[in-house]
Amino acid sequence: MAEFDTDILIAGGGLAGATLALAIERQVPGLRVLVAETFPLSDEPAADDYQPSYDARSTALAWGSRLVFEQLGLWQAISRQATAIEHIHVSEQGRFGVTRLAARTRGQPALGYVVDNRWLGQCLMAGLQQSAGIEWLAPATVDRVDPVSTGVDVSLTAAGQTRQLRARCLVVADGGRSGLREQLGIATSRRDYHQVALIANVSTERPHQNTAYERFTPNGPMALLPLAQGPVPGHSSALVWTLTPQALDEVLALPQEQQCARLQQVFGWRLGRITRIGEIHHYPLALVTADEWVRPGIALVGNAAHSLHPVAGQGFNLALRGLTALVEAFRFAADNGQSPGDLQVLQRYRRQHYDDQFRTIAFSDSLVRVFGSDSTALAMARSAGLAGLDVMPAAKSWFARQAMGLGGRKDGRSQDSSGQERGTWQ
Repeated sequence: MAEFDTDILIAGGGLAGATLALAIERQVPGLRVLVAETFPLSDEPAADDYQPSYDARSTALAWGSRLVFEQLGLWQAISRQATAIEHIHVSEQGRFGVTRLAARTRGQPALGYVVDNRWLGQCLMAGLQQSAGIEWLAPATVDRVDPVSTGVDVSLTAAGQTRQLRARCLVVADGGRSGLREQLGIATSRRDYHQVALIANVSTERPHQNTAYERFTPNGPMALLPLAQGPVPGHSSALVWTLTPQALDEVLALPQEQQCARLQQVFGWRLGRITRIGEIHHYPLALVTADEWVRPGIALVGNAAHSLHPVAGQGFNLALRGLTALVEAFRFAADNGQSPGDLQVLQRYRRQHYDDQFRTIAFSDSLVRVFGSDSTALAMARSAGLAGLDVMPAAKSWFARQAMGLGGRKDGRSQDSSGQERGTWQ
């Protein structure tokens, strides 16, 4: 097997893998891309017939992520079912400190957006179907990976048949429970928060007015993100509620009316009475980072590289910025006659994304730790800090940039190793 069957093999066609495939095709058009996805393509309704489900799970897209999708030509379609976050309200249960962020003070129409996962996936699939340069295998599983001097040899199963192929670079994008990462022997560092996230959509008496609420409680942080859909438009929000495992069991055992009352006690009355809780999902929370992101011919992206606490809503947004860095590395390789799987190329991706990852994880993890402590002195400092943040322009601007998914970036631009700004995917 001397010839390469593809340049880039992406193992995993979820949100991260599909976005990466489209980005490579549109930004480095000379590269051949093959995506192997475990699940078969679903028969989604046509865009004109799409009706979001009240119980659909959602993703919070930061402003910086909108810029990424704009550059890929996908934002116009995504925005049809996106709810703008125009305000962010941060508070702590039982304390006086509050801070507020507003998009208008940043000169932007929104701080971020909330998008139905099914709709986001459908927009990505529509883009892939229009991309002749991307080969898509689904359902398909990568069974074995053997590194070779010039790339990787891969054995995969598609449509019940085994297929052997050679790729210059394998991108592992199969999620937080990555089977490929484990198969490759890549260790992870894990910090268990001993918490679970309860995910559901809720209805409220008062309209959310495009406000996202972040509230810190003794059990952990919670967020209500505005949704356009629901029984009464403008009165539904996506709930992310951090609980201890014992508290989760208690909530799950309650009838819906009492679940609403329990949530009301924690969240308060800023949106009036909480009238309904939809279908509940839950999962354990931990900070997981891969000890290696790159090897010769192999790169990890998305949740396969890092899984965060949802407190700041930055998991998928961080993943998108990582994809940006990887595509830039691939483009650098193409411009300089290098293979996209060369270790030097992939280390360039790691260097460009590492600081962003470090800052974002530190930001979200520090929120969990600082607001998770029951120290009286620290509680008073937290309240003073939130109150002070509301009247300190420089600190508030920094906090807003974290919330908007810009971090060390400026209006969708990133910095190279010399500190010079350059356009992202331009």
